[in-house]
Amino acid sequence: MTVIPLPARSPPVVAAGMGSNRLALRTSTARPAAKAVVDWVKVTDAEFFNNGDSRPIMLFDGVCNLCNGGVRFVRENDRQRRIRFEALQSESGRKLLQRSGRSPDDISSVVLVEKDRSYVKSEAVLKIMEYLDLPFPQLALLLKMMPLLVRDFAYDNVANNRYMIFGRSESESCEI
Repeated sequence: MTVIPLPARSPPVVAAGMGSNRLALRTSTARPAAKAVVDWVKVTDAEFFNNGDSRPIMLFDGVCNLCNGGVRFVRENDRQRRIRFEALQSESGRKLLQRSGRSPDDISSVVLVEKDRSYVKSEAVLKIMEYLDLPFPQLALLLKMMPLLVRDFAYDNVANNRYMIFGRSESESCEI
Protein backbone atom coordinates (compact mmCIF):
# COMPACT_ATOMS: atom_id res chain seq x y z
CA MET A 1 0.00 0.00 0.00
CA THR A 2 1.36 3.39 -0.99
CA VAL A 3 0.64 6.35 1.26
CA ILE A 4 0.99 9.77 -0.35
CA PRO A 5 0.82 12.74 2.03
CA LEU A 6 -1.29 15.67 0.87
CA PRO A 7 0.13 19.17 0.98
CA ALA A 8 -1.05 21.05 4.08
CA ARG A 9 -3.17 23.50 2.08
CA SER A 10 -5.07 20.95 -0.02
CA PRO A 11 -8.74 20.57 0.90
CA PRO A 12 -9.71 17.14 2.29
CA VAL A 13 -11.97 15.88 -0.50
CA VAL A 14 -12.73 12.20 -1.06
CA ALA A 15 -12.56 11.23 -4.72
CA ALA A 16 -15.38 8.94 -5.80
CA GLY A 17 -16.42 7.07 -8.91
CA MET A 18 -12.94 6.38 -10.25
CA GLY A 19 -13.62 2.93 -11.69
CA SER A 20 -11.67 0.11 -10.13
CA ASN A 21 -9.25 2.44 -8.35
CA ARG A 22 -10.38 4.61 -5.49
CA LEU A 23 -8.73 7.10 -3.20
CA ALA A 24 -9.90 7.04 0.39
CA LEU A 25 -9.32 9.80 2.91
CA ARG A 26 -7.57 8.84 6.13
CA THR A 27 -6.78 11.15 9.00
CA SER A 28 -4.31 10.46 11.73
CA THR A 29 -5.46 11.19 15.28
CA ALA A 30 -1.94 10.95 16.70
CA ARG A 31 -1.68 14.75 16.62
CA PRO A 32 -4.09 17.36 17.96
CA ALA A 33 -7.16 17.90 15.77
CA ALA A 34 -5.91 21.26 14.50
CA LYS A 35 -2.75 19.63 13.11
CA ALA A 36 -4.20 16.30 11.91
CA VAL A 37 -2.30 14.66 9.06
CA VAL A 38 -4.37 13.82 6.01
CA ASP A 39 -3.15 10.98 3.77
CA TRP A 40 -4.61 9.42 0.64
CA VAL A 41 -4.59 5.64 0.54
CA LYS A 42 -4.96 3.86 -2.78
CA VAL A 43 -7.45 0.99 -2.53
CA THR A 44 -8.96 -1.08 -5.33
CA ASP A 45 -12.61 -2.06 -5.59
CA ALA A 46 -11.85 -5.31 -7.44
CA GLU A 47 -11.15 -7.15 -4.19
CA PHE A 48 -14.63 -6.45 -2.81
CA PHE A 49 -16.88 -5.59 -5.75
CA ASN A 50 -15.85 -8.01 -8.47
CA ASN A 51 -17.54 -10.71 -10.55
CA GLY A 52 -20.67 -8.60 -10.83
CA ASP A 53 -21.33 -8.70 -7.06
CA SER A 54 -22.05 -5.08 -6.22
CA ARG A 55 -24.03 -5.81 -3.04
CA PRO A 56 -23.07 -3.52 -0.16
CA ILE A 57 -21.02 -4.88 2.75
CA MET A 58 -22.09 -4.34 6.36
CA LEU A 59 -19.07 -4.06 8.67
CA PHE A 60 -19.84 -4.93 12.29
CA ASP A 61 -18.04 -5.57 15.59
CA GLY A 62 -17.61 -9.36 15.57
CA VAL A 63 -17.36 -9.71 19.36
CA CYS A 64 -20.27 -7.44 20.34
CA ASN A 65 -23.49 -9.24 21.26
CA LEU A 66 -25.59 -6.26 20.12
CA CYS A 67 -23.81 -6.20 16.74
CA ASN A 68 -24.12 -9.95 16.28
CA GLY A 69 -27.82 -9.67 17.08
CA GLY A 70 -28.06 -6.90 14.50
CA VAL A 71 -26.45 -9.15 11.89
CA ARG A 72 -28.95 -11.92 12.67
CA PHE A 73 -31.80 -9.41 12.42
CA VAL A 74 -30.59 -8.15 9.04
CA ARG A 75 -30.14 -11.70 7.72
CA GLU A 76 -33.68 -12.63 8.80
CA ASN A 77 -35.20 -9.51 7.20
CA ASP A 78 -33.18 -9.49 4.00
CA ARG A 79 -34.79 -12.39 2.15
CA GLN A 80 -33.28 -11.30 -1.17
CA ARG A 81 -29.76 -11.35 0.33
CA ARG A 82 -28.93 -7.81 -0.81
CA ILE A 83 -26.34 -7.24 1.96
CA ARG A 84 -23.04 -9.02 2.62
CA PHE A 85 -21.33 -9.06 6.03
CA GLU A 86 -17.78 -8.72 7.29
CA ALA A 87 -16.43 -8.33 10.83
CA LEU A 88 -14.55 -5.09 11.48
CA GLN A 89 -11.73 -7.10 13.06
CA SER A 90 -11.11 -9.26 9.97
CA GLU A 91 -8.42 -8.45 7.41
CA SER A 92 -11.07 -7.59 4.81
CA GLY A 93 -12.97 -5.50 7.35
CA ARG A 94 -9.83 -3.52 8.14
CA LYS A 95 -9.20 -2.90 4.43
CA LEU A 96 -12.79 -1.79 3.92
CA LEU A 97 -12.49 0.59 6.88
CA GLN A 98 -9.45 2.19 5.23
CA ARG A 99 -11.32 2.36 1.93
CA SER A 100 -14.06 4.22 3.82
CA GLY A 101 -11.62 6.78 5.19
CA ARG A 102 -11.54 5.35 8.71
CA SER A 103 -8.73 3.94 10.80
CA PRO A 104 -8.36 0.16 10.31
CA ASP A 105 -8.55 -0.25 14.11
CA ASP A 106 -11.77 1.77 14.51
CA ILE A 107 -14.53 -0.56 15.72
CA SER A 108 -16.69 2.22 17.14
CA SER A 109 -19.39 2.14 14.46
CA VAL A 110 -21.26 -0.10 12.08
CA VAL A 111 -20.23 0.80 8.52
CA LEU A 112 -22.09 0.09 5.30
CA VAL A 113 -19.77 0.05 2.30
CA GLU A 114 -21.29 0.46 -1.14
CA LYS A 115 -19.27 0.49 -4.34
CA ASP A 116 -19.22 4.29 -4.54
CA ARG A 117 -19.86 5.39 -0.96
CA SER A 118 -19.68 4.40 2.71
CA TYR A 119 -22.03 5.20 5.59
CA VAL A 120 -21.30 5.25 9.33
CA LYS A 121 -23.26 5.45 12.58
CA SER A 122 -26.97 6.25 12.23
CA GLU A 123 -26.63 6.87 8.48
CA ALA A 124 -25.35 3.29 8.08
CA VAL A 125 -28.23 1.89 10.13
CA LEU A 126 -30.82 3.78 8.08
CA LYS A 127 -29.20 2.80 4.78
CA ILE A 128 -29.17 -0.86 5.88
CA MET A 129 -32.88 -0.55 6.71
CA GLU A 130 -33.50 0.61 3.13
CA TYR A 131 -32.19 -2.74 1.85
CA LEU A 132 -34.44 -4.81 4.13
CA ASP A 133 -37.93 -6.14 3.52
CA LEU A 134 -41.04 -4.08 4.30
CA PRO A 135 -41.74 -2.13 6.54
CA PHE A 136 -38.11 -1.19 7.28
CA PRO A 137 -37.48 1.06 4.24
CA GLN A 138 -40.52 3.14 5.21
CA LEU A 139 -39.36 3.29 8.84
CA ALA A 140 -35.92 4.48 7.64
CA LEU A 141 -37.58 7.25 5.64
CA LEU A 142 -39.50 8.33 8.75
CA LEU A 143 -36.36 8.28 10.95
CA LYS A 144 -34.45 10.40 8.42
CA MET A 145 -36.71 13.29 9.39
CA MET A 146 -34.88 13.36 12.73
CA PRO A 147 -31.77 15.59 12.59
CA LEU A 148 -28.48 13.75 12.05
CA LEU A 149 -27.01 15.29 15.20
CA VAL A 150 -29.80 13.78 17.32
CA ARG A 151 -29.61 10.38 15.58
CA ASP A 152 -25.83 10.18 15.97
CA PHE A 153 -26.02 11.30 19.62
CA ALA A 154 -28.39 8.40 20.36
CA TYR A 155 -26.24 6.02 18.28
CA ASP A 156 -23.03 7.06 20.09
CA ASN A 157 -24.61 6.57 23.52
CA VAL A 158 -25.63 3.01 22.68
CA ALA A 159 -22.36 2.23 20.85
CA ASN A 160 -20.16 3.54 23.66
CA ASN A 161 -21.96 1.36 26.23
CA ARG A 162 -22.71 -1.71 24.10
CA TYR A 163 -20.29 -4.07 25.88
CA MET A 164 -21.55 -3.03 29.30
CA ILE A 165 -25.23 -3.36 28.33
CA PHE A 166 -25.17 -6.33 25.92
CA GLY A 167 -21.83 -8.00 26.71
CA ARG A 168 -19.15 -9.54 24.53
CA SER A 169 -19.24 -12.83 22.68
CA GLU A 170 -17.45 -15.62 24.52
CA SER A 171 -16.20 -17.20 21.29
CA GLU A 172 -14.73 -13.87 20.08
CA SER A 173 -16.44 -14.28 16.72
CA CYS A 174 -19.85 -13.99 15.09
CA GLU A 175 -21.77 -16.96 13.74
CA ILE A 176 -21.19 -16.02 10.10
